[in-house]
Amino acid sequence: MSESKSFLSVLLEFLARLFQSPTPPPAPAPPPTDSGNLVPLQPRVLMIVYNPVVDNATGKKLIEVMRWSDPEQLAADYIADVRECSGGLVNYQIAQRLEVDALPAKKDGFGYTPQEYVTVVQTHRGAHDPDAVDYDALLTQFSILACIAANDFDEVWLFGGPYFGFWESAMGGAGAFFSNGGPLPNTAQCPRKFVVMGFNYERGVGEMLEDLGHRAEAILVRVFGSESFLQWAYTRGRSPATTTGTNLNLLERFLCFDQIAPGKANMGSVHYAPNSQADYAWGVTTPVPSCADDWKQFPNLPEPLNYRAMDARDWGNGDIRAHHKWWLAHLPQVAGTTNGIANNWWKYFIDVNDPIFDRLP
Repeated sequence: MSESKSFLSVLLEFLARLFQSPTPPPAPAPPPTDSGNLVPLQPRVLMIVYNPVVDNATGKKLIEVMRWSDPEQLAADYIADVRECSGGLVNYQIAQRLEVDALPAKKDGFGYTPQEYVTVVQTHRGAHDPDAVDYDALLTQFSILACIAANDFDEVWLFGGPYFGFWESAMGGAGAFFSNGGPLPNTAQCPRKFVVMGFNYERGVGEMLEDLGHRAEAILVRVFGSESFLQWAYTRGRSPATTTGTNLNLLERFLCFDQIAPGKANMGSVHYAPNSQADYAWGVTTPVPSCADDWKQFPNLPEPLNYRAMDARDWGNGDIRAHHKWWLAHLPQVAGTTNGIANNWWKYFIDVNDPIFDRLP
């Protein structure tokens, strides 16, 4: 039999328990981090083509009458370019195609007849104001919020012409934010975020890639906390002022062009090639030092950086599609993480439901 404890020892144990420090609560779990694994993405797309009958006698539709580009070919070429530029990581899938025998309504309810619309385009007169499309009506007409919530598709591609009032890209859903347009109002009830791209079949694949490039800029600056830098870079590109290049994060370094960082250009932005002196000036032949080649080694950027003279010959001699493919193909697309951000930047602007967006302010 064990020996009984004395009253004094019991009392001392009680007092010790009474006055001892409380057991500290367990440390909170660290926030989830990106594993940095390279996971191929196959975003599913709802493709909506507005192509009304213009000539009732012949049945000819808008695209044929105006001799504009075939949306099917535009979509196929765009998908191929994105797959190529992403190193095979992004392979869009058209989950559903719709062709609409009408023009979309404007946000005030106005709607062109097909004949009225053709006259506006041909004369450049009489365009309706406001020009913006009614996204609420569009999303309702095609039950898009329900389809996104049910995982039927991940984003929407709208194909239309000039004066359709589409944003180049706009995000909807719970937690949606600016992505070069939007966020789309009255969509917060949708539990998944999604992007609506507005493509113009009057133009070509180069302009479609520009839409994607601006989407990438808008979303990546949110990931890196660089919204003010991007705004500054575009503004100062038009009204020269410079940065020393110090204390810039990786995205900001990527976006540097000679106009804002003399002698220290990297890739530049969608509008500004390394040697551009103005928006869209992708054909400038005056060379500037640029370390753009180094970004193919990311995250192992050399020190010192390898600057060489570069000009329009390096990115397509002014061709919009060639420049944008060159720019997109240099966006990091490798495994691993740097400073808590994946070394595959594509995942963020393609998959807008990536967990990182739940942790950003």
